[in-house]
Amino acid sequence: MEPDLLHGVTDAVATVVLHHPAKRNAMTAAMWAALPPLLDTLAADPAVRALVLTGAGGTFCAGADISTLQESSQEAQELAVRAEEALAAFPKPTLAAVRGHCVGGGAQLAAACDLRFAEEGAQFGVTPARLGIVYASTATRRLVSLVGPATAKYLLFSGELIDTERALRTGLVDEVLPVDGLDERVAEFTRVLVSRSQLTQAAAKEFVNGRGDRDAHWSAQARGSGDTAEGVAAFLERREPRFTWTTSG
Repeated sequence: MEPDLLHGVTDAVATVVLHHPAKRNAMTAAMWAALPPLLDTLAADPAVRALVLTGAGGTFCAGADISTLQESSQEAQELAVRAEEALAAFPKPTLAAVRGHCVGGGAQLAAACDLRFAEEGAQFGVTPARLGIVYASTATRRLVSLVGPATAKYLLFSGELIDTERALRTGLVDEVLPVDGLDERVAEFTRVLVSRSQLTQAAAKEFVNGRGDRDAHWSAQARGSGDTAEGVAAFLERREPRFTWTTSG
């Protein structure tokens, strides 16, 4: 099979699989270019309430396919940044499920997700210094927001890989799971995500990402959504809430 982005939707969770096993799921130019329109399609699907990004087989993503850099490193970086920004802007919760190597462009994609769960033994690296590439400012700021300036400098200056213990300690990942425990935990946690209010999640995502000019918008959405009334009623009646607000609503 040619390098591709595989995807499907099950129980309101979209899964996007980076599929290029011959090169440890390294991203080709075509894969970078295909990600933003795929994300647009999934974002517009009312059946999708959360998204999981993962890699085929035993690795997440070994970065960009270096052969593409021989043609135009600037063009390749622009494609990667557009894909990263599209993932960061996805209006519903996103989770990177990481096994094996999560390096270079793979780390860039994982950092653009809202959450990162990793299997023990995974390795993370931000490696532009190995290739003489200037890491994009958007990606750099996002990395700093996750791990702080000291760890960001360590990763960017050295290009060294770090293990899951250090990734968890520095905030690069949110949970580390035993070998063979990742899929079960991701399924369990995404069930939680899709049961919660999309209104709360969408507003929180904007606020956490730094947007501060839409308080009135979200207050109006809350007043008209019915989610608050439903949440309170469900709590009092000791039942699961049935939230109805959607990002397209």
